[in-house]
Amino acid sequence: MTPILRCDLHTHTYYSRDCLVSPERFLEACRRKGLDRVAVTDHNTIAGALRLKEMDPERIIVGEEIRTTEGELIAYFLTEEVPPGLSPRETIAAVRAQGGVVGVSHPLDRARREAMGLASVRALLGELDFLEGWNARCLFWADNGEALALARAHGLPVTAGSDAHSVWELGRMVTLLPPFDSPASFLESLRSARIEGRESFPWVHLVSTGAKIIRRLGLVPLPQGRSEPRAAGRVRVLD
Repeated sequence: MTPILRCDLHTHTYYSRDCLVSPERFLEACRRKGLDRVAVTDHNTIAGALRLKEMDPERIIVGEEIRTTEGELIAYFLTEEVPPGLSPRETIAAVRAQGGVVGVSHPLDRARREAMGLASVRALLGELDFLEGWNARCLFWADNGEALALARAHGLPVTAGSDAHSVWELGRMVTLLPPFDSPASFLESLRSARIEGRESFPWVHLVSTGAKIIRRLGLVPLPQGRSEPRAAGRVRVLD
């Protein structure tokens, strides 16, 4: 019988400015919760993912949630950081150039201004490897359903992830996959994926807001080599 891997394909550590979870606490929680593969997808950096990959090479997938000019993309199997602020197509090209795979995170989430939205996603469908069909942090569960329907209508596989910004959230939503050992085999496994889990409670977004405030007050420093981006307006509840 082929083993099935429990994979959380959207997570954050304190290398994201809206999270306070250290790599040590992150990895301990992943092991305790029985997560076989975990994509570390910090905002606009792979520093935390690379550190965790050194700590547990088999379990960790190096990823990044990348801000583009039209919303966020999410990428896996990276070796180099993809800079934020590029167009979606430039970002996709940068991921492809290093052998990675790329999709759209929380594509139709109406409560997040970082979500790409239907028009932008439709324009990219022929260039994507997958859509994130299930994100545990979506406030409106129907937005996940619409993302899933869009992916199915265009023959794209879907991923699922907790979008964890706290230890408690890790593994809340997982993708169940046959074993894979490369970007190509990952995409093949994704074709037969099953989703397991449930949405997080709305208050988890306050965890992200609290982390941003703590960081801006200087109460908890960013990891070495990670600079705080310039604030763009008011603190947002959702991120």
